[in-house]
Amino acid sequence: MLTKQQYRDAVEYTLGAFERAGIVLTQSEKQAIEVADFGLGKVEEIGLQILTYVNTERCCAKEMVLRPLQVCPEHRHVSGVENGVPFEGKEETFRVRRGVCYLYVEGERNCGAIALPDTKVTVFHEIVLREGEQYTMQPNTRHWFRAGEEGAIVSEFSTKSRDESDVFEDERIIRIPEEIACS
Repeated sequence: MLTKQQYRDAVEYTLGAFERAGIVLTQSEKQAIEVADFGLGKVEEIGLQILTYVNTERCCAKEMVLRPLQVCPEHRHVSGVENGVPFEGKEETFRVRRGVCYLYVEGERNCGAIALPDTKVTVFHEIVLREGEQYTMQPNTRHWFRAGEEGAIVSEFSTKSRDESDVFEDERIIRIPEEIACS
């Protein structure tokens, strides 16, 4: 569970990263930053800071900020049913704005020895995304990603985001944050 101090530190880091990158936010956007610790309580190592600009039935746009070497755990965006209506899993494109993002997807392993996160991972086809580079993933693609040594800002453009329906390889993970601890 995330503490109030961990949340404040993550938001402060995120706002600083946006400022250094020249990304201007409104006051309401600054207050809408989500800090995802995935229920593991190790947000600086395994976590993600997210600002969602828009999430409609047809499209979604987000900025994801990662601290140095911070990992977003392996997951996939599956199809399902919402309010009795079937939906397809999310198609998403990552575009790196700042830093380097190491994206791991399904496919032949092409990376050497890598530091593994303290979560279950099963895919090791590495795609290195540098500033200005992008990669598109189809629905139901297993993937996880890590920032480089200086952190990263990654823009996500996708079909509708349904984070609550994401399927994680590590059964310990809780995607939708619970209450923040008092300490």
